[in-house]
Amino acid sequence: MSLWNRAQQLPPDALRQVQNVYNEQFPIEVRHYLAGWIEEKIHQWNEIDPDNPAHSQFAHTIVSQLIQEMENKALSYVNNEDLFLVRMRLNEAATLFKNRYLNTNPLALVSIIRNCLNTELNLVQQHENMLGGVGQGLNMIVEPCAEIVQELEVLHRRTRETADELRQLEQEQESFALQYHDCAKITAHLTHIQSQERTAQNREMEMNLRKRKEAGEQQLTQKVSGLLQRRMALAEKHKGTIDRLNILQQRILDEELINWKRDQQMAGNGKHFNQNKLDQIQEWCEALAEIIWLNRHQIKECERHQSKIPIAPPGGVDMLPTLNSHITRLLSSLVTSTFIIEKQPPQVMKTNTRFTATVRLLVGGKLNVNMTPPQVRVSIISEAQANALLKNDQMNKGEQSGEILNNTGTMEYHQGTRQLSVSFRNMQLRKIKRAEKKGTESVMDEKFSLLFQSQFSVGGGELVFQVWTLSLPVVVIVHGNQEPHAWATVSWDNAFAEQGRIPFTVPEKVPWPQIAEMLDTKFKAATGRGLTEDNLKFLAAKAFRLDSSQVQDFSSMLLSWSQFCKEPLSERNFTFWEWFFAVMKVTREHLRQPWNDGSILGFVGRRVAEEMLKNSKSGTFLLRFSDSELGGVTIAWMYEDATKVGDQRDVFMLQPFTSKAFAIRSLADVIADLKYLLYLYPNIPKEQAFGKYYTPMGGEQPSTNGYVKPTLMTVLPGFPTSGMLMDSYPNTPQATYSMHEGNMGDPPSVSSNPSDSVSTDQKPSLDSPLFDAANVLSDFS
Repeated sequence: MSLWNRAQQLPPDALRQVQNVYNEQFPIEVRHYLAGWIEEKIHQWNEIDPDNPAHSQFAHTIVSQLIQEMENKALSYVNNEDLFLVRMRLNEAATLFKNRYLNTNPLALVSIIRNCLNTELNLVQQHENMLGGVGQGLNMIVEPCAEIVQELEVLHRRTRETADELRQLEQEQESFALQYHDCAKITAHLTHIQSQERTAQNREMEMNLRKRKEAGEQQLTQKVSGLLQRRMALAEKHKGTIDRLNILQQRILDEELINWKRDQQMAGNGKHFNQNKLDQIQEWCEALAEIIWLNRHQIKECERHQSKIPIAPPGGVDMLPTLNSHITRLLSSLVTSTFIIEKQPPQVMKTNTRFTATVRLLVGGKLNVNMTPPQVRVSIISEAQANALLKNDQMNKGEQSGEILNNTGTMEYHQGTRQLSVSFRNMQLRKIKRAEKKGTESVMDEKFSLLFQSQFSVGGGELVFQVWTLSLPVVVIVHGNQEPHAWATVSWDNAFAEQGRIPFTVPEKVPWPQIAEMLDTKFKAATGRGLTEDNLKFLAAKAFRLDSSQVQDFSSMLLSWSQFCKEPLSERNFTFWEWFFAVMKVTREHLRQPWNDGSILGFVGRRVAEEMLKNSKSGTFLLRFSDSELGGVTIAWMYEDATKVGDQRDVFMLQPFTSKAFAIRSLADVIADLKYLLYLYPNIPKEQAFGKYYTPMGGEQPSTNGYVKPTLMTVLPGFPTSGMLMDSYPNTPQATYSMHEGNMGDPPSVSSNPSDSVSTDQKPSLDSPLFDAANVLSDFS
């Protein structure tokens, strides 16, 4: 039972204390009508520290979600006149939260809500402890699913009760039929006597028969009245059961299953996804299917009994056809809604590349659909075709937007898991038909969907269902260089698609906190560690093309789709998303461990990096993502030339290293090679930060083919090697020749070129620091 339900069962005095904690700041109507949603977010309320300003963005996100839920709930009551005042109250509260808390102080509202929940919990625990119950902590509140289980038990009990009442009705009807038959025999006998000679014996017999007939008719009248009452009472009980089934089924399908689908969509952006929740939803759906089927059978039995003894109810209104229609509609809705995609196809789909998907019917085993295994067919359709399908609930025959190989499969029942499903393991998109582009649209903006269709019957062919379901939006590419933009389209859709939207509409502009949450989720899923507040502030400044020192709060700003992935960054030929995607890719593939250790600062601008290093001791360095090179990583370090008089301290930036470079020599080994790098900012010996990632070096013994394996090493042309610490990586061979003849000259200065490189007025330059290394080319002949 939920905390709110337990609170409502408190004694009057304790209940008044609960009511008193709610006021205009957080109306009790919001607590009541959003109880399930509020308690589902318990872990998020707990994670936010209202006294920590760093949690402000997190608080903004959850308050924004709360307001959205309130508005959606109010909208769902539009057609219910009885809930007009509730709708008004929810809308008023949503406006209040926007104006008072959302953009100014979301932490204050979080603090109020936490206080209310804690007050409820304390009072409930006190009451339950007095009764000998076991109190529960706020993190241990029973999920709303407990209410679903309780309601299913109630419906099972009602179904058993109506089954018992149906048997009693059947017995009474049989008794009525026997008595009616006896009465008919008496009537026939009486008619026969009346046609005979009027003797004294016949008159006496006629009198006796008349008495028996009158008594029998009186009893039949009473039985008719009893039968009508039983029929009406049973029909009313079935109506009550159907009403409760309808409410519960809406909750399971429109809340639990839709939430699971939403979580599945967010998993496409890297958010944690509890796949096992679907098994629980299947249990609920199977229980619903069983209860619906049993009640439908009972209603049909009532209709059969009524056809045998067609006694019209008072007023002539027969409820059974309506009940049969309602219960069949519930079954149809349950079956069609539980035909779902358990494993989505890839959302960025490359032509002529194998892909997989799995479709499952949650109620298939319970309804014995597997007795005639249904076939499932897959096709790809455009956004316009998806719109038409949802509008008309059918596709024009043969209409599709591409050709998919291996696109049919048979659903199989797996006894161990009780699942009816089919896995497509070798599908391949061979051809795609695209729509005409408008304006700045590209093929990577165009969204398709995979359509899964099937047909099956239940009840021995009594009911036949045409079912279909659409996959999440898919972007089709033909070349790997289209992948970044395709992922931008998919990520935006996954994060910001609204429930019940017209396929596949998304907002043109989105509040920055929601963008930040998406970027953090994706980066954490790809690399293992998420983004800090400073990282997100840096990204906001880059996305909005602003100076972060001038804008402190981005929470109220809206970022457009065009700014996100269409318009190039200032003085660059790539977009914000292309830059972020490349950073995420190089971190995932080559820098994951140092990033998770916190050894890579990464999201810091050139000027800020210089400010950080200028007061550090010589040899201090940090790692930042390049502003000018996609997927580039720059080493910035403080260098002091001790051979010069005066202030010879300067901050240098190495030309960015990319994935291509890291594939040859790792970042840790590059840092080990560069003897000028001594301390990771602020003052961590580089061996402590990167030593565990150095590549072990073998001895210089000839291999079996008689040769010594050469080793690449990174050096900086133009920098003297004398006086540097050479033992930071003792196994690394040192250069066997001088990079320059004669005096090395002054150290390089920071280039004015906007690229993240280091240059010098003297040759050679640092344009390519990696693998200007000496290859140790000794060999044995």
